[in-house]
Amino acid sequence: MNSKLKKALKITSNTLLALVIILAILLVGVRIFGIDILTVLSPSMEPKYPTGSLIYLVDVDPAKLEVEDVITYRISEKTTATHRIKEIIPDEDDPSVVRFRTKGDNNDEYDGNLVEFEQVEGKVIFCIPLLGHLAMYIQRPPGLYVAIGTALAIIFFVMVVDTVTDDKKSKK
Repeated sequence: MNSKLKKALKITSNTLLALVIILAILLVGVRIFGIDILTVLSPSMEPKYPTGSLIYLVDVDPAKLEVEDVITYRISEKTTATHRIKEIIPDEDDPSVVRFRTKGDNNDEYDGNLVEFEQVEGKVIFCIPLLGHLAMYIQRPPGLYVAIGTALAIIFFVMVVDTVTDDKKSKK
């Protein structure tokens, strides 16, 4: 086999394999380090966190939160919101209890209810635009099947390229 073709196949297979590994780490692997991943579903935090972005959250002691931090908090059992802290309000009766007034960057008004300590799920540490669309697609069929099929096809391609371009076998 032509050495230029071998080199091109090897580069292609290694690049595809690296992309699969990077995607796996970004979509699942970071959870090993205690980082939660959520998809942005509304434009309330645009342009900083566009709809369809993946946001990465870390647990945080709510007492260490500051004005302008972006937090994700529970609104109900199945619903969360990610908004910016605009004000920290101590309880009049118990100064050790504080609440957060929040607002989406793209919203005109502050959120209707104050956020309690117990509602805070985490602090946003970074965002990857558009990756949330992919994450949502592969969470259920047919996207799940497409993702599994694509990963298997890439692994098969890498194995074939390794077999075809192995210089030890071609010398024998």
